[in-house]
Amino acid sequence: MAHGSFCHIELATTDIQKTRSFYETIFGWTFQDIPGFETYAMFQTPGGLGGGFDANPEGEKPSEVGPILHIEVDDIDATLAKITEAGGKTLQGKTKISDEFGYYALFLDNVGNRLGVWSKG
Repeated sequence: MAHGSFCHIELATTDIQKTRSFYETIFGWTFQDIPGFETYAMFQTPGGLGGGFDANPEGEKPSEVGPILHIEVDDIDATLAKITEAGGKTLQGKTKISDEFGYYALFLDNVGNRLGVWSKG
């Protein structure tokens, strides 16, 4: 990893198992349980970027404000349908950025975090 690269993304959750199931099913993320960290779940994306979901009751809560992380997908409409089926919500449907930069959409995950999806087509 190079200087200035993202090395760990941390998101809040209120339910580790519910969140884990959502991201495993929709995006193919893998999770690792760490003994002694019952309110924290480490994840890794297929592209290698990792992070964690923090369910500490005294920590941050899921939010639909702040920075937006975008997840690359093959088909935005199909992904938004899966998100809805898994308890999430579409905030903004597939929207063209430009011919060069593709499309994006915004959603809330099943615990209330706002994220985006992106695709070239």
